[in-house]
Amino acid sequence: MSERQTATMKNLPLQEMPYEKCWSSGAGSLTDAELLSIILRTGSRGEPALDLSRKKISLAGQEGLLGIYHISLAELTKIKGIGKVKAIQLKCIAELSRRMAKQQAGRSLVFTDPDTVADYYMEDFRHEEQEKLLLIMLNSKGKLLGEEVISQGTVNATLISPREIFLCALRYHAVSVIILHNHPSGNPQPSQEDLVLTRRVRESGELLGIELLDHIIIGDHQAVSFRKEHLV
Repeated sequence: MSERQTATMKNLPLQEMPYEKCWSSGAGSLTDAELLSIILRTGSRGEPALDLSRKKISLAGQEGLLGIYHISLAELTKIKGIGKVKAIQLKCIAELSRRMAKQQAGRSLVFTDPDTVADYYMEDFRHEEQEKLLLIMLNSKGKLLGEEVISQGTVNATLISPREIFLCALRYHAVSVIILHNHPSGNPQPSQEDLVLTRRVRESGELLGIELLDHIIIGDHQAVSFRKEHLV
């Protein structure tokens, strides 16, 4: 770092000090609010970017930066100092983070390993405010043929028919399937409806020669695999 750069950094206003901190100690040394202030670059009249960032972190609640994922664009623009452009920037940061986490998990994805499957789909499902059921279809070598959302809303045996699950699986010529859904409450423990649905899908699959490899329920940073729990 040159003397000129050092002098320039030291002359930054107080609200811009995160730049100097990042330069000298790395991005990992910054607080959530400091990271956001650098991304947003400017605040509003009478409110520095760092103060504005702290306000957004507070709005996001206990989840901190991850809470931004759940705040709508309309809600963000209601914050003083956040216009359309800054709101879009924030939502794009949240989406980029989700995609990076998924790509990282994808490096170790093995469909016969429930933990890697749960890790891979975690960021897609744990933020959902409604239950969503995904059908994952595999060939004889356990490779992905395709995936389709079968249901969105309440996932239970009374609303989801094994027929629609296996019609989809047959279109892909699947040899085995995994069903995966989320619990918006964050608790992935199976309900009675989950157990009934799993049993019906497993029994129907046995008749058709399509194995139900697993049923995975996603919660908030936790998951339950029926295969690991010996429920399939």
